Amino acid sequence: MKFTDKIIKKYCITEKAATLSSNLNQYIFEVDKNVNRIEVAKAIEGLFNVSVTRVNILNKRGKTKRSRTHRGKVGRTASSKRAIVSLKEGDKIEIL
Repeated sequence: MKFTDKIIKKYCITEKAATLSSNLNQYIFEVDKNVNRIEVAKAIEGLFNVSVTRVNILNKRGKTKRSRTHRGKVGRTASSKRAIVSLKEGDKIEIL
């Protein structure tokens, strides 16, 4: 069994996340790359004491970037995995 602090890395604060949380009662979290939907749902339920109805997973691939200081060198930004968590009607997560 994995610990919840290892599964959930951080809460994503973006315009899309704010819109989803206010309108559809969905929240976006950045999660560990090796977890599945069931582990994410159990971690959210245990951490925030809410009921999770659905979890969608997004694998974001890192972008290729060119370096300005080192000519010809190509690097990559980090890849990440995000989970969009839908909660039961009436449940809310107070982040701040």
